[in-house]
Amino acid sequence: MSLILAENISKDYQVVATKVSKDYGGGEVVVRALRGVSFEIEPASFVSFVGPSGSGKTTLLNLIGCLDKPTEGNLTVVGTDVLKLDRHESAQFRGDNLGFIFQDFNLIPVLTVYENIEYPLIIVKNIAAGERRKRVMAVLEAVGMADQNVARARVSDPKLVLADEPTANLDSKTAYTIINLMKKMRDELKSTFIFSTHDQRIVGEAEILYSLADGELVGKQVKGGRENG
Repeated sequence: MSLILAENISKDYQVVATKVSKDYGGGEVVVRALRGVSFEIEPASFVSFVGPSGSGKTTLLNLIGCLDKPTEGNLTVVGTDVLKLDRHESAQFRGDNLGFIFQDFNLIPVLTVYENIEYPLIIVKNIAAGERRKRVMAVLEAVGMADQNVARARVSDPKLVLADEPTANLDSKTAYTIINLMKKMRDELKSTFIFSTHDQRIVGEAEILYSLADGELVGKQVKGGRENG
């Protein structure tokens, strides 16, 4: 099975969204979570979407992560037109290209640390046991025991990592440990990181900030500069 490559999309971008909208509900009760959002994200970026609760941050990450599909618009992720993927293809695409660090992305309590980190390699990749062990041990050595969630995201060498409030409810020392682990992963693997967060600690470390309000993209900030639109 081959994934559907997007036409006329520059390979210089990991994500391209064009007039993306997302509706929930139906009939007389429709909630528009996103309203015609357009943006482009380059490889090896450290990007954060910020905004109040209900602004559309998590919805946007779910769309980029192929956990849901837009109601309108076009979306390409890692050069693939993800709107054309069926459920099986979406699962394969996630396993091959994406990592997730979600606040509520719980580890499996009956598994050991090693087994939790190995888990994505078993369910989504055809990797031999010896190679799985090599990868898991390398990840454990690289990140230590600070955060198993980051380790599980890293083990498959993802091109793009989506992190929804990854430092929520953490003390400052632990939060900055996690942030530094993610930056190290970005530098070593050239992975792109996209955050949805209220946490000013991540906001301060992000290289690009997109501001959302009521489902609309209302601003972009790059290294202290400001672009409105």
